[in-house]
Order: sequence, then C-alpha cells, then structure tokens
Amino acid sequence: MTTLTPSEARAFLVGHHLLRAPELPPGPDGVRALLERLRCIQLDPLDPLGTNADLVALARVDGIAKGDVYRHLLPGHAFEHFAKERCLLPAGAFPWYRAELAIEAPWWSHAERLRRLPPGVVEKVLDEVRARGPVAADDLTDHGPVERLDWSGWKGTPRAAKMALEVLQTRCEVVVCGRSARGKVYDVPERALPGAAGARVHPRGRSRARRAEAFHRWAVVERVEAAGLLSTAGGATWSMLEPARRARLPEALVSEGAVEAVQVAGSRRTFLAPRGFAGRRHPPPDGRVRLLGPLDPLLWDRGLVRAAFGFDYTWEVYRPAHLRRFGWYVCPLLQGDALVGRLDGAVRDGALRVRAVWVERGAALDRADLLACLERHAAACGARRVVLPRGFRVNRP
Repeated sequence: MTTLTPSEARAFLVGHHLLRAPELPPGPDGVRALLERLRCIQLDPLDPLGTNADLVALARVDGIAKGDVYRHLLPGHAFEHFAKERCLLPAGAFPWYRAELAIEAPWWSHAERLRRLPPGVVEKVLDEVRARGPVAADDLTDHGPVERLDWSGWKGTPRAAKMALEVLQTRCEVVVCGRSARGKVYDVPERALPGAAGARVHPRGRSRARRAEAFHRWAVVERVEAAGLLSTAGGATWSMLEPARRARLPEALVSEGAVEAVQVAGSRRTFLAPRGFAGRRHPPPDGRVRLLGPLDPLLWDRGLVRAAFGFDYTWEVYRPAHLRRFGWYVCPLLQGDALVGRLDGAVRDGALRVRAVWVERGAALDRADLLACLERHAAACGARRVVLPRGFRVNRP
C-alpha cells in the first residue's frame, strides 16, 4: 500500500489529468489525443459557458473553440455510452461495449424502455437508420406516443421512435455520429465507426459469463486510468461497474498488479491507482488559471478533492435556489496544483459576464491571470469581451 501526502496526491492528479503545461497538440489532433488519454469525457447538456465536454477540452487543448470536441470526434473517433454516467468514449472502446449489447447505468432502466415500446418499433427504427442515416431523431418516421420514463428530475421522451433510438444506442446498434441544429445525429456503427465496428475483443466460443468478466476487468482498469485515483468505497465514479466492485474485482486486480492500492494521508479510504503511476512524468505547471467544468474528471470524487486539495465543491445545479451558496453552475478555478477559487458566469449578449468570483482563503488569485484565462475562454465561445465584477469575494467556510 502506497501512502501519498495531500501535496503528492494533488501533483499526481493535476498532471495525470493533463492540467499542467499543454502536453497535447493544438486543434483537432489534440482533441482526439485528449479523449484517448482521459478515456472518457462526461456529457451534460447545460451550456452557460460551453457544455461540460467543451470545458474539459478547452482547459487542456489550445487552438479549439466551443463545439470542437464534437466536431473533431464525431464521426469516426468517438461514440456516446455509459462510463462515468453518459460519456464520450474513444472508438477503440466500442468493440468492448458492442460485445455486451446492453450496458447501462443503474438509473437507465433499459428493460423498462423495451417493455413500454410497441412490438416491432425497435426493428423498424433500426431499419430506417440503416437506410437513411445519418439522421436526426426528429426526422424519423413517427411511431406514435409512448409512456415517458422520467428519472432524477429529467424528463424522458414521449415518442416511441426516440425511445427506440435510446434502446438501439444502448445496444450499440446505432451510435451518435454528430450534432446539428436539430440535435444528435444517428447512424449505424458500420458507417460511423468503420474501423471499430467489426473488431472483436473475445475469442469465438467464449461464454457469456466469461465475456462479462473480461469486460469488467478491462473496464475497471480503464476507469482507474480515467479517475487517476478511484476510491474502492464506491459512489458515482463506479456507475455501471458497481457489480464488479461488489464482486471484489478491485482486490483481484491489485493482487495481480494490474492496478495499485493507494491511501491519501488524512483520508481513511483506499484508492486504486494506475500501474506504475509513481514513475509517470508530467510537465511543470505553466502558471495559467484554468476554468474547470463541474464534471471535470479532476472533480469526480468530491471526497478526494477535499482530502487532496482542501477544496469543498458541490455542484449546486440540483439544489433549490434559496439553498445555494454560490450559484447553479459555479466552476472551480485551478492554478498550478491548487484549486484557488470558483466563478459564477455565463456567455450572454456577446460577452462572458462574471457575476461573482470567490477566492479560497489563503489563495493568491491574481486578477490579471484570471482575466487572461477568461479572455481565452471568451474567444473560444465567440464572445467579444469579458465583464468582471469590481472585486473578488473570499470564500469563508
């Protein structure tokens, strides 16, 4: 068992998540390399400063604009599926997912979707995508209404054709191949992911149980790489891999040397780290302030963020307005190996307008450094100027 001090954990996590001096080439090549390195980019539709996927990319890759994470990855280089919730995944992961047919997060209720759909609709929608794709959901033949399936405050679709698309996407029989003004665009993987659609990850004759075991072993190692430090205690970072955790697969992988066990001083939890993590080298910090998305991989484990960074972060989007301390879409600010503050703002009327900035107690957040960060971000979002408040507030826990 390796024990890291909080400063050692911070340094590893920031470097592992590509948040020091830029390591990746600018532009399209950098976006594609980013997804390969991060393993997945969590998706969310909210867009005050760019979507979460935009924010993840803009914090790490130079020479790109809002929307480029989709433009440079779809089609051919990525697909959407469940990893740490709904994510963009690299094309190389597609054969693993397709071999499992229906991998889902606990809240997805795939079987319930199938139950609610009229007989034959899934097959009809697949035939139409195969014949007409790429195609948006709204352009598909109408197959009537369906009892909507709502969860966690999100409203499900009342349209049978769109619910059938959800089923087909979960099964990897169709994939998201782009985004347009009409929303997501779908196609069959043989056209959208030609290099990955026909690849095999299991030898012929492998039993269903052995295929599931192989998938879980591969996916847990991938999740450890994606998280940097993955708590063995469970939680949202495990998502659809919770059965593997309960079956004690992490302990088996540590015993085999596929991953390493780590503790962070001050935390009682055990974490899984990538094999050989201590020997990995990263560039030094470049002094930039970086604006992080609420679902940035550095922030997935709020308990780890508290232990390593001394930073208490809650995404308040689901909290009633009168209970919010900061704002519904407040983003953390990273400089060097420290989370130095948080920002509430939005792109509106041609400007990036910042309502408030909170500086962590004891942190030195320079106004010029923050302005340089926000000017880069504004330009990437097509905004002409940055509007900052007169002064910064101090976060007093």
